[in-house]
Amino acid sequence: MSARDPIADLRRIAFLLERANEATYRVRAFRSAATALAALPAAELAQRARTGKLTELSGVGDVTARCVAESLAGEEPVYLRRLLATEGTDLDAAATALRTALKGDCHTHSDWSDGGSPIEEMALAAVELGHEYLVLTDHSPRLKVARGLTADRLRRQLDHVAAVNEALPEGFRILTGIEVDILADGSLDQEEELLARLDVVVGSVHSGLNDERAKMTRRMLTAIANPHLDILGHCTGRMVSSRPAGVKGPGDRAHRPRTRAESDFDADAVFAACAERGVAVEINSRPERQDPPKRLIRRALEAGCDFAINTDAHAPGQLDWQRFGCERAALCGVPAERVINTWDADRLVARTRSAR
Repeated sequence: MSARDPIADLRRIAFLLERANEATYRVRAFRSAATALAALPAAELAQRARTGKLTELSGVGDVTARCVAESLAGEEPVYLRRLLATEGTDLDAAATALRTALKGDCHTHSDWSDGGSPIEEMALAAVELGHEYLVLTDHSPRLKVARGLTADRLRRQLDHVAAVNEALPEGFRILTGIEVDILADGSLDQEEELLARLDVVVGSVHSGLNDERAKMTRRMLTAIANPHLDILGHCTGRMVSSRPAGVKGPGDRAHRPRTRAESDFDADAVFAACAERGVAVEINSRPERQDPPKRLIRRALEAGCDFAINTDAHAPGQLDWQRFGCERAALCGVPAERVINTWDADRLVARTRSAR
């Protein structure tokens, strides 16, 4: 074997494709190949590469086999080199400073609900990005299209996260959480006892997005008054472009239109309540959401709100989308001290637990 790790190269390619919002099938090709080849002994992998028999394995195609052969020869795969050469533009100084200050991501999904990757892969990608923590926030039960977690499944996930944390690098941990649906009456879609056990609760509206203004305002104010709510997720529910590629899972094809108008609510009342109750307003970094719009970020800032710059990632490469949220936050003058995920995990959990 060469000094290069071909499995790591395949996974890096998949990560960069996800980050670049490339098509799902491209991402899947490299992740599937990495999974298939990781099960092989090193000697067999090298032999198959020498004899041209990598493509006989399920999940390995011509392109991925060529990348493996190049990597085993000690060369940076051409596919990877091209991706690295075209990976995007630099952030400006203010956005870079804000991105550097972030210590974690408070809104992420795994294949337990509608994400495309196991919890372990999401956590390791966060480690590589330099995070100190990752908050796992899979969906709640009413969002069936996204395989929302029932109370029993969430309990099993909590046990699983505890086991995964034991195996992760020192200095990094997964924090427990949920993206809980804000229901029509403003209640939160999970058992109170379970919400009280979680480190971070993100609450989002996923249904009835066209509710009239007064009804939507009451709904959001009721949710914000719940002591278990820590972050108000993608508050307008808008979609400004087609949903991104690179996401796979049971919820992948459903409930995401190409564009969607903002929900109508009394923003001044909602943000005042967030500031009073210590509920952070999420700046959602997903390219197709860009939620809230900049005018509302500025109003929330003026109202005295704190923020959480989150990716809402459904795949490992999307964890690097925080830079998009940082760009929008910087344009609106959001200071790092008002962003709760610039705090370390202990301070963050101390805040959320005290609210319980």
